[in-house]
Amino acid sequence: MITTVHEPFRLDGRVALVTGASRGIGRATALELARAGADVALVSRARDLLGQVMAEIQALGRKTVVALAEASDPEQIAASVATSVQTLGPVDILVNNAGTHSSGPISSVQPNDWSTVLEVNLSSTYHYARATADSMCTRGWGRIINIASITGQTGGVSGSVAYSSSKGGMIAFTKTLARDLGPYGVTVNAIAPGQIDTRMGTAMPADYLAALTAQIPLGRLGSASDIAFAVRFLASDEAGYITGATLDVNGGIAKR
Repeated sequence: MITTVHEPFRLDGRVALVTGASRGIGRATALELARAGADVALVSRARDLLGQVMAEIQALGRKTVVALAEASDPEQIAASVATSVQTLGPVDILVNNAGTHSSGPISSVQPNDWSTVLEVNLSSTYHYARATADSMCTRGWGRIINIASITGQTGGVSGSVAYSSSKGGMIAFTKTLARDLGPYGVTVNAIAPGQIDTRMGTAMPADYLAALTAQIPLGRLGSASDIAFAVRFLASDEAGYITGATLDVNGGIAKR
């Protein structure tokens, strides 16, 4: 008798849409979801970089499409979802990863800086969820995964008022939407990365980064793949009873 071994965390037959997919966490997540069997729509404004990710996903034997969009533009967001649906079919897994930041004391954070960070990090999460949630609810299955930040839990470092506010809002948004969509079979969760070894995550003086790394119990910065693996788990059937949660992926630097 031949026993079929179930491989956990598979996403065969699913369609994922990943924002900010051109580099860092977004790129790693798109590739990991493709390895798990999903077809993946890649959204960003960086055409050339998206083309490289697209080629890697095609090499894995998965379908993919590139949709260019500014995360601060609701019309471009709607168009990117439409492109994904037309090419790959309805979105099953939405990963809200697009992000930007500002730094400096509040006196130096201009109103347009504040608005841009909130629009890209928080408002885009709303627009993408709004554009995909109804279809998920109709089909009785869906995953919305929001890439928040440890700063949304701790307040972050001095000078990150806009970024921390946007990520704290994303965590609250996650909890509320999970309650609203749960009856329809759609889970909504957040991931709160700690210090991750990406372009944004290491944009600070080397001595400060070294001191920060020394405070992490696991003794290293996180990798983009660390976050991608967490996304794959939350997107899977095995995580079907988890919703409204914020998964800490921070090396132990903040323990809740």
